[in-house]
Amino acid sequence: MATLKDVARMACVDVSTVSRAINNTSYVHPDTKARIFAAVKELGYQPNVIAQSLRQGRRHTIGVVVPRLHMTVFADIMQGIEEEARRLGYATLICNTEDDPKIERECLTRLRNGFVDGIIIAGTGHNGRLLRDIQSSGLKITQILRQQDTSINSVIVNYESCGYEAAKYLASKGCREIGLINGTMKLSPFRERYNGYCRALKELGLPETSAISSSPVNSLEYGYQCALDLLEQNPDLDAIMAAVDVQGIGAMRALKVQGIKFPDQIRIISLTGHIIGGMLETTMTSMEMPAREMGMRAALMTIHDIESPSGQNTSPQHLVFTSSLVERESS
Repeated sequence: MATLKDVARMACVDVSTVSRAINNTSYVHPDTKARIFAAVKELGYQPNVIAQSLRQGRRHTIGVVVPRLHMTVFADIMQGIEEEARRLGYATLICNTEDDPKIERECLTRLRNGFVDGIIIAGTGHNGRLLRDIQSSGLKITQILRQQDTSINSVIVNYESCGYEAAKYLASKGCREIGLINGTMKLSPFRERYNGYCRALKELGLPETSAISSSPVNSLEYGYQCALDLLEQNPDLDAIMAAVDVQGIGAMRALKVQGIKFPDQIRIISLTGHIIGGMLETTMTSMEMPAREMGMRAALMTIHDIESPSGQNTSPQHLVFTSSLVERESS
């Protein structure tokens, strides 16, 4: 394997000149630089990235911790993070936690002790102390979709407005028995959507019917079971609001098994739109968030903090996006 000395020997320069040219740390004459890079190419020289990062104090890598990518909005968010990070010269490491606090803690510990300068996380809410400890150690952290701690940067959506507008929309379609498939109130998106849903129903004078299952929240099984629970609670149900698309798909399956036609008998809307909703046999109405843009902004926010001058204290930033209604066949 070629070394820095081999490159220097072939280019007829000293090792320090090769280092300055490759790392672009100071001026090297263009002709000399061209000769060095020709030698690098001919020898197939690969810089020692670990050694470089130790010298520079920066690894140019961001860790991303999310519950799941498959069939969720996190896939679009991740695409935005990767695109922006790559544009700015950073790589990404991805950890899927399935919303398990123990797995999340293990991921955070590995990232903290590993090869990252910052972390973007959609957390479970159970490892707040660890996150604050990691941030105090110098790693930069940004919360994505789920804001657990106001002392840490966040990129989120106005979930309360999302739940409110969705319920109002269904009521405008003539629905009077609107059910909500939700998740744990310990997570802000579910709690705030529920608050918006309840506010709308109170204004409209309509009853509440909501359900939470024990299955992983970002799953078809969760939506399927919750839809059955809603029907058991309220046989007159005429609309279902699902927290995420994959739950809505599970709910559609439950209705089909029960012989209930949608949207004729029950209208369905997702509160976290994903591209898959527009590809179903019966396309799903949704409140869609700009997920890819949110991912890009989270990456930009994190990298900006990483590259800020050492010792510079900045106040946490909280960026709030809004969802927009996309009307499709399910409503």
